[in-house]
Amino acid sequence: MGRRGRKRRLDIESEYWLLLASGVGTVEACRRLGIGRKTGYRWRAENGGLPPAVLSESGRSQRYLSLLERHRIATLRRDGMGVRQIAEQLNRSPSTISRELRRNTAAHDHGYDGDLAHARARERARRRRPGRLLVDQELRAHVEAKLELEWSPEQIAAWLRVTFPDRPDWHVCHETIYQALYLGGRGGLRRQLTRRLRTGRPLRKRRRRTTERRTRFSTPGRLIDQRPDSVTRRERVGDWEGDLIIGRGNRSAIATLVDRRSRYLLLVNLPAGHDATAVRDALTATLAHLPASARHTLTWDQGSELAHHDHIAKHLAQGVFFAYPASPWQRGTNENTNGLVRQYFPKGTDLSMHGPEELRRVQDRLNNRPRKTLGWRTPTEIFDEAVRSS
Repeated sequence: MGRRGRKRRLDIESEYWLLLASGVGTVEACRRLGIGRKTGYRWRAENGGLPPAVLSESGRSQRYLSLLERHRIATLRRDGMGVRQIAEQLNRSPSTISRELRRNTAAHDHGYDGDLAHARARERARRRRPGRLLVDQELRAHVEAKLELEWSPEQIAAWLRVTFPDRPDWHVCHETIYQALYLGGRGGLRRQLTRRLRTGRPLRKRRRRTTERRTRFSTPGRLIDQRPDSVTRRERVGDWEGDLIIGRGNRSAIATLVDRRSRYLLLVNLPAGHDATAVRDALTATLAHLPASARHTLTWDQGSELAHHDHIAKHLAQGVFFAYPASPWQRGTNENTNGLVRQYFPKGTDLSMHGPEELRRVQDRLNNRPRKTLGWRTPTEIFDEAVRSS
């Protein structure tokens, strides 16, 4: 039985995903294509937030027949050639031609039609096969149990390989688990389990290309490549990495500064907002309370909140440096520490309700926690010892 109701407009859906990939928002993409917002939201939800993995004609493997080859099959078939003759002309296996004619010629067709056959093949490729986690209930139970413990899909995939070496059919990759999560019932896992992931996002988010962001500063900044080598080697205290953690609705924020050598953390209150002026005033006040031996460099991302970086650089011996756009791993110490801070200041909450005393309490708690990377010493011990000896 055919699909009931309005048929899916695959050409418009493809244009919708192309607009999203170019940076256009969902609402604007729907407006341009003349479809309702709910349709766009439904398409996103059905695919977990990312476009369906259907390749363009140029990106498809040569294993599959192209539209041109199907046109040639139709022409040669009309000329009366047999399967083996057509296969020889196209340099394909006879079984490939035979299978193509059988699969993509319907009883009501007047012979083989290349365009119609290609459309049927592409539509068949779009249909999702049942995933491994959908058909294997025992495997699904193991994965769901680990997700409930807030394990990441990558940790679960590695655990399956170590724990069940004699079950190669269970050795799924982490991307398989992610897709099963974000496709909901069609993937095999409950989408509610996305709350157990570190991001907690109900839909996947497309990664922005590094070329899609540009420096936002009127005063040019120095990139991370120009940092002194001693910063990379973590030889001294006073080389800081910084960032903002943002509250609900982008209306509140806390600035975080982390020393690369000692992992010592400073939480900076931003009661006046987190625009460039407010961040400049808060950071300069914080840096002013540090001894000169603990003020060498600051590395930040290219957020507009540091537009006054030239003013902040006056309080540092060697100035401010910027990571490349969309490259958080270049400030890995800060990004990892922000994850620890988020335990106390979760995403989606109003951060303005936390005053300086609360920030100091969390800061002290993290700074006095022993770290494996420091040989089980605390950031406070390393930082204070270095400052005293300088």
